[in-house]
Amino acid sequence: MNLLHIDSSVLGPHSVSRQVSAAVTERLAKAQPGIAVIYRDLSADPLSHLSGSHLAAAQGGATDAALQGDLAAGQAALDEFLAADIVVIGAPMYNFTIPTQLKAWIDRILVAGKTFKYGANGPEGLAGDKRVIVAISRGGFYRADTPAAAGEHLETYLRWVFGFIGVTNVEFIAADGIAVGPEMREKAVNGALQAATDLRAA
Repeated sequence: MNLLHIDSSVLGPHSVSRQVSAAVTERLAKAQPGIAVIYRDLSADPLSHLSGSHLAAAQGGATDAALQGDLAAGQAALDEFLAADIVVIGAPMYNFTIPTQLKAWIDRILVAGKTFKYGANGPEGLAGDKRVIVAISRGGFYRADTPAAAGEHLETYLRWVFGFIGVTNVEFIAADGIAVGPEMREKAVNGALQAATDLRAA
């Protein structure tokens, strides 16, 4: 059993999403002795964003020697994802959506022929046999029954992304309202940590 733990917050030890994703990983690791955990910190060791050179290389074009290391890093990220049975992601909301570091990672794992393909009936996901758990943190309140719901492009985006590649077993643990004030932050964090503790083991 392989678990891939991804963090994307730029706030280091002050990050709520990191705190919750760590609690999720700890819960699952304790419940399944012998599980192999791979950790990737997208803030400390970011992947570069795609460029025309990346796309040309993907289509079999000539590859600039300076790009080789970056292509290898992208392949490593894809290999980690494909090998994982469980993926835990710390994803804070920045300006209504995911951090740019997480988008760069997503661009490396959404690869035609590897995690999805196009057929006669449209796109087909190839990465469905995974459990994905996303620890999200949001400064305000963006659930469907709130006035700001239309501005929520983090959870909705990630649901679509993983659904596109065939992953239907996606769970979200949310810490909402962390910027409202100290009491709300504490309540949100405690609730999310409790949800992490209560996660089913498998």
